[in-house]
Amino acid sequence: MINKIARSVADALADVKDGSTVLIGGFGTAGNPTELIDGLIAQGAKDLTVVNNNAGNGEAGLAALLKAGRVRKIICSFPRQADSQVFDGLYRSGRIELELVPQGNLAERIRAAGAGIGAFFCPTGYGTELAKGKETREINGKHHVLEYPIHGDVALIKAEQGDRWGNLTYRMSARNFGPVMAMASRHTVATVHEIVELGMLDPENIVTPGIHVSQVVRIARVATQAGGIKISAKLASRA
Repeated sequence: MINKIARSVADALADVKDGSTVLIGGFGTAGNPTELIDGLIAQGAKDLTVVNNNAGNGEAGLAALLKAGRVRKIICSFPRQADSQVFDGLYRSGRIELELVPQGNLAERIRAAGAGIGAFFCPTGYGTELAKGKETREINGKHHVLEYPIHGDVALIKAEQGDRWGNLTYRMSARNFGPVMAMASRHTVATVHEIVELGMLDPENIVTPGIHVSQVVRIARVATQAGGIKISAKLASRA
């Protein structure tokens, strides 16, 4: 019987190895798998390459993983923000490596890994430092840069509902990088707020099929720092 439900975050992350490439979903606080990041800190894996949209906010989540000294390299689009002081300090002191990737290129490089694409040409970044040392080609009168897929050993993502086969649905913008990261990784761990019986998820609403998911962990629903859940509840009560 297929049952991908893990008893705990610790069980789901027990096999993450030193030196792994870890894809972490989220766009700011939307879809950020904080519980899994905290679990990875507790698990102890080090010398990691982390792929994320940014380089952490404040002192929690990804920023806490960086502060713990577990990350050797980060691949992201937005490393500098008002509250990215942890990354900023590490980068300025030479204690972390950065690969800066335009956001669309980042999403497509991850998607390409899941789709089995060997490489692709993209115009974004041509003529800038981001294209330095990369192969370029003119296609239909426009210059392009050769980009390669980003494969993950592990993906940590946050979903809304799941079943024991690993089928997942997402809540609005929390979906962001989760689906492509699940496809691009050898081992995907997803947190969900609700685990349902097989057949209860409408097939038309399943975004990530269970074939791309290794383990599912149920977590409690907690309002984000921006108060998104609380705000939604207030709006719903006025409707």
